[in-house]
Amino acid sequence: MDELSCWLALARAPTSNRIKLQLLKRCCSVTALFESAHRVLETLELPAALRRYFRRPDRDAVARDRDWIESTGCSVLYLGHPHYPPLLATIGDAPLLLYVLGDVAALSIPQVAVVGSRNPTPSGREHAAAFARALAELKLGVTSGLAVGIDAAAHAAALAAGGFTVAVTGNGLDKIYPAANTRLAAAVRGHGALVSEFPPGAPPRAEHFPQRNRLISGLSLGVLVIEASLKSGSLITARLAGDQGREVFAVPGSIDNPLSKGCHRLLRDGAKLTESVSDIVSEIAPMLAATAESDANATADDESERNSAGVKSSSDRKLLRALGHDPASVDTLVERTGLTAEEVSSILMGLEMQGYVSSLPGGLYSRATGRH
Repeated sequence: MDELSCWLALARAPTSNRIKLQLLKRCCSVTALFESAHRVLETLELPAALRRYFRRPDRDAVARDRDWIESTGCSVLYLGHPHYPPLLATIGDAPLLLYVLGDVAALSIPQVAVVGSRNPTPSGREHAAAFARALAELKLGVTSGLAVGIDAAAHAAALAAGGFTVAVTGNGLDKIYPAANTRLAAAVRGHGALVSEFPPGAPPRAEHFPQRNRLISGLSLGVLVIEASLKSGSLITARLAGDQGREVFAVPGSIDNPLSKGCHRLLRDGAKLTESVSDIVSEIAPMLAATAESDANATADDESERNSAGVKSSSDRKLLRALGHDPASVDTLVERTGLTAEEVSSILMGLEMQGYVSSLPGGLYSRATGRH
């Protein structure tokens, strides 16, 4: 099998992500794992079913996965891949493989997770939309889990504000769950990304969602919880965020509202009381600064490549070249690139968040200082 097939086969191995990571570490590469599986397995105490799988991986399933990936334009990011989100890679149980529909660069944008009840009150839904909109206006991505309720409200508001949003699912990306959010998922794919660690065909099992939640928190600088019961999955996400060194924020509510109890418990446990987006920004500012410094250190030493260092797509590079060295409007850039106004605006937002473009009064844009 070639390298991609080996990664897809490993993703389907009947064991936990942690075991897969340990096996991969033992063999140094995914191809070596399958080439020398019999020797590695002899040194480990592993279930018989897992031994059989590595000796005879499901090549038919791998072939179906490859067909689906090619037909949908899905990106496959494995640990160590240049586009694997660096923040997620820092968590202890980082997913071995990510399936991504949409813009892979959206996974590396500084982002905040907004999560909460599937059955929020009207005010809870309004709060989710208001926070997501405010975060998007600050050029921060909004991450959530594509569930109905708070998740859907956050995704929709971020999109309406012209921002990026990332939806992490608890099932394979070949089907949208819940089906009621199919149109929303298509919009997320167009202005952000749908992401899962589960291969095509994986159903939305209950045990998948805690795994999904660690990705939501792992991708984010912080997690904001809006309305959650004491048994809510959102509290699992918040706990995981704390374990991962992320900030945890909670919106207080009425003592008569059962959906306030989860947030109030988080506040008693040390979460940041959150009344406005400034409460979030003030806490994550040091992490934003560290992210910006890391991005700056990652630029190429050669001056001729500084404008494109870290730029993820050919469209980004095309727009940077069209921008030149003088300020230009969106309309001018549309004329120069042949892209639509919506595409130009979306790319400009991403480049501004990466520090390559600055917005100026009058709707003009220029290359950022130090990026010439």
